[in-house]
Amino acid sequence: MSSSSDIRMADVGGKPVTKRQAVARGRVLMQAKTLGLLKKGKLPKGDVLAAARVAGITAAKETYRLIPLCHPLLIDDVIIEFSIDEKASAVEITATVKGSGKTGFEMEALTAVAITGLTTYDMCKPVDQKLRLDNIRLVKKSGGKSGTITLE
Repeated sequence: MSSSSDIRMADVGGKPVTKRQAVARGRVLMQAKTLGLLKKGKLPKGDVLAAARVAGITAAKETYRLIPLCHPLLIDDVIIEFSIDEKASAVEITATVKGSGKTGFEMEALTAVAITGLTTYDMCKPVDQKLRLDNIRLVKKSGGKSGTITLE
């Protein structure tokens, strides 16, 4: 049985600073009627995608405060992009986080997608009880010893 004393941050002190980037994706599934209201800006809480974008950017910057063993990183840029999937009745979210550091930005990109999705969920829930946050995943990372890894 392990104890809490087994938990520790990774020591990245000996690693070189390199340019790094991580890209994550996810989506919020909703009813077609809700998607229509979102596209028209007619949801009760206002502009869903604008609020969700700001929340995602903020979340990337605060990841080290949310996930106990993450290092605070200097982020150069956070890009939150949306695409509408009419067929699936979903908002697709892509977060790209860039910076220079001794460790990667995967957790920041994943956190950005999760919080962007949760904000979208929160702003749509007054009109839709069937919302679902789905398929949050890392799709690409680059920089550091591993180079570029493309997962999809």
